Amino acid sequence: MNTFFEQLTKATDIERKALYQVPQIVDAVRGEISLESYVAYLEQAYHHVKHTVPLLMAAGSRVPQNKEYLREALVEYVEEELGHQEWILNDIKNAGGNAEQVRLGSPNTATEMMVAYAYDYINRKNPVGFFGMVFVLEGTSIQLATNAAQTIQASLGLDDNCFSYLSSHGSLDLEHMKFFEKLVNQISNEEDQQAIIHVAKRMFLLFAGIFKSIPHKKGLKHAI
Repeated sequence: MNTFFEQLTKATDIERKALYQVPQIVDAVRGEISLESYVAYLEQAYHHVKHTVPLLMAAGSRVPQNKEYLREALVEYVEEELGHQEWILNDIKNAGGNAEQVRLGSPNTATEMMVAYAYDYINRKNPVGFFGMVFVLEGTSIQLATNAAQTIQASLGLDDNCFSYLSSHGSLDLEHMKFFEKLVNQISNEEDQQAIIHVAKRMFLLFAGIFKSIPHKKGLKHAI
């Protein structure tokens, strides 16, 4: 019998493949994006990553007492994720972007909708479903960090200090995913399992929308 993690992976295969076929991601993996596009990606990353800890806390506050092990896991995630949005702002600054403008700015519509959906599902439906978002973001981060960071850096000729967020999440999220797999395999409640699958499917689509909203310019190696 397949584990729940295996079921989750299989159930979201179509949505995952659709995400990885977005032109902005395809070209990023090839190292064929402009500096402008890379900084635009970091900007949208900032606007959803800054909500990671608040979302984790919101989910943790609504997990029922009979699922305390999930709340404990969310606390561990909080400790791991604190301050990552500042890494992104530093990368933006080092790549020639305006970090303070990004900090004070607003996200693209697609980014705002993804974040809003996460808060809504936690508060209106089932907080355990939030693990579907964790599955999507960490899995995608592993793919981008492993396959894109080095090629983008080589293509744009940027220093390591422009990739502290993306590069760090390769090995970091590999460890997180092992933790995640072990955790969700303990979830036996069918309603919770279906909530995680549902959110993961939606998040793959919403996350694809974020990448589609990023200006797609290839090979323009100029500062913005």
